[in-house]
Amino acid sequence: MVNNRPMIEQKLKDPWNHLHGLMVLSQQGSYTAAAARLGVSKAAMSQHIAELERTAGVELVRRTTRSVQLTQAGQRLVDETRAPFEQIAQSFASVRDLAGAPRGLLRITAPVALARQQLVPRLADFLRLYPEVRLELDMSDRLSSMGTEGFDLAIRHTAAPPDTHVAWNLCTTRTVLVATRSYLRKRGVPAAPADLVTHNCLHYRRSHDAPAWTFEPLSAHKESARVTVPISGSLSANNSEALRDAALAGLGVALVPDFSAQTSLRQGKLVQVLPQWKSVGAFAEAIYAIRPYSHHVPLAVTAFVGYLREVFAGGFGLQP
Repeated sequence: MVNNRPMIEQKLKDPWNHLHGLMVLSQQGSYTAAAARLGVSKAAMSQHIAELERTAGVELVRRTTRSVQLTQAGQRLVDETRAPFEQIAQSFASVRDLAGAPRGLLRITAPVALARQQLVPRLADFLRLYPEVRLELDMSDRLSSMGTEGFDLAIRHTAAPPDTHVAWNLCTTRTVLVATRSYLRKRGVPAAPADLVTHNCLHYRRSHDAPAWTFEPLSAHKESARVTVPISGSLSANNSEALRDAALAGLGVALVPDFSAQTSLRQGKLVQVLPQWKSVGAFAEAIYAIRPYSHHVPLAVTAFVGYLREVFAGGFGLQP
């Protein structure tokens, strides 16, 4: 102990790196995830926290076999240093942007289906345009906390972006009812929403309530023209790709966002069902890029949002 203490005191004479590691650990909830975020080994991460605890003279992290939790002292330290670290990050980003070209790491979160079908195919062109930018994409349908998980930007299919964030509208979307021609030949083509009660309806699972779809005619603008139809089917899923693929297999009629069905409709593998009717309430009608409000927006964020607004400007080609 005597031999090690001078080394520890010298190493933590300026403990800012260790304090930042504690903050990242509180955000990520595990040594493995925090180490990956910081680009260090799990052993190094654990050592840094142990050194910080020895210097502070108090336990900062409570470890269990399944989770990592901050003690009261650790949480207080994180809470009181969060704002200064965020200010340092913003100041550094502002200075870095004086170089005039977007650069650095851009962390993005997006829903799985939207990311796979519309975002990922467009990333290569963006990275060729901005070779000094690095992208880290998290594909998840879970609504992430951008502030605590360190994301710079969230792409969201939503009707109401949070008031506490800055939101850029990338494009509008529609919800479409689709099936294969072979399925419709066997089961008949619905002429009105009420006809769907006799069809195998592949629906997005949101709750344990009895599923129902609501429609209104495209030519009408009054809620009194809306029709709600109870539906049933052999498959429900919380992913629009799964529903689209089931429809492509001829299983039934699927209600999905237009970005999921776009390619299959253009290729003629799927056709629209009830094209003169508009789905109400099934999916949002816009896609946004969202980030927490801050005085400084990094050039990489501005460039990426501008790129997405350009490539998404026409929507997905299915608007009436």
